[in-house]
Amino acid sequence: MTTTTVERSTAGVVSAQYRALSVGLVALVMLVAFEAMAVATAMPVVARELDGMHLYNLAFSATLAASVIGTVLGGRWSDVRGPLQPIAAGVAGFVSGLLLAGLAPTMELFVAGRFVQGLGGGLIQVSLYVVVARVYPPAMHPKVFALFSAAWVVPSMVGPAIAGFVVENADWRWVFIGVALIVIPSALLLWRGTAGREVASGIAGPAPGLGRKLVWATLTAVAAALIQYGSALKLAGLPLLLAGVVLVAVALPRLLLPGSLRAAPGLPTAPVLRGLAFGSLTASQVLIPLMLINERGLTATGAGIVLTVGALGWSTGSWIKGRGTISHMTAIRGGAALIAIGIALVTLVLIDSLPVAVAYPAMAVAGLGIGALHPTVSVLVLEMSKEGEEGQNSAAVGVGESVFTVVAVALSGALFTATGESYAIGLSFTAALAVLAFLLAPRFVHRRAAGTMEGAAS
Repeated sequence: MTTTTVERSTAGVVSAQYRALSVGLVALVMLVAFEAMAVATAMPVVARELDGMHLYNLAFSATLAASVIGTVLGGRWSDVRGPLQPIAAGVAGFVSGLLLAGLAPTMELFVAGRFVQGLGGGLIQVSLYVVVARVYPPAMHPKVFALFSAAWVVPSMVGPAIAGFVVENADWRWVFIGVALIVIPSALLLWRGTAGREVASGIAGPAPGLGRKLVWATLTAVAAALIQYGSALKLAGLPLLLAGVVLVAVALPRLLLPGSLRAAPGLPTAPVLRGLAFGSLTASQVLIPLMLINERGLTATGAGIVLTVGALGWSTGSWIKGRGTISHMTAIRGGAALIAIGIALVTLVLIDSLPVAVAYPAMAVAGLGIGALHPTVSVLVLEMSKEGEEGQNSAAVGVGESVFTVVAVALSGALFTATGESYAIGLSFTAALAVLAFLLAPRFVHRRAAGTMEGAAS
């Protein structure tokens, strides 16, 4: 091993040689995350002022649908041409979408802006994974992805509060325009951090079948939007929900890795595993605040603090894994178990004799689980990918996570409604998804046989 190699492997993520790049990466992730968290706070005011309540749900679905397309495009584009081009296109799209939404005179143009914003966000996020694979040595990947997790957690804690302050004291438009003004310097900092590094060149050949993949990505995006929109309409949206489920069953397998839906051992299991885990937690977080407010009398602020505690748990779990003190198997299987346990403990709060305060540590447990699991899957996907396929494999995981989450939220909501608003049944379903992720973990991470490149247990 050369001296240079030793220096690269022992340098910290924020050491001099990586500092500008790390800060730029985290800043972009944080801004995308902040906008995702903050928009929910601003949307009621936006819809009212633009007279667009009939398009309220579509404003969310449009961003999700576009991000699926952007993720697929950005993954393969990064493999073929390097990640800098799709990042540049993503930043341009994200900023354009923010400005269009922030300046929109009508709800229709606002929804169009949200679509463009989602397209840019999808391009950015998957391309950043390829930057990590190209620039940082493998030993540093857990720490980088721990930073990414923290970059999502912080906006989840402060984003809604900041957005609420801006909406109440200035104008909702600044929630979008303000972020647009900050994205560009963050991207320039990232650019500075890639100077002199072998990042821009592509190492894969032509991208055969990319056009077909984009068609399937578009159909999957439409399916996800139909599921999300249909589930929000309850009984009236059942035809849309069913149409979305059928369409996603046809289109999604074309975007995942071969064997993903049957959880073939190794890399193909990654999209399903992370989709189940993240979908489980997200779907539970839709029901938990309602349960705490309606069944146990918590205020909206109190219920929000429960979710904030979960976000802190996420950050802690990522930090623990980033230190390298637990194995990959422990992080993934143990993480899935903690998510299931945390949701189950929150569900027990339905028992009146149990103190409602139990919900706080319970969500911390669930957050700890996803914090350990989520970045570990990202790390292993890069380690297990062939050179030049990091982008498309990361894209497959991203698409799987998005679509599985939409389906999990829709199905848990449908069960909740169909059973007369039974929180126990709805939350039990979300916990079952985490249990399924626990059972699938050994198919993704297992001890490496001699002479193979299969997923390692450490």
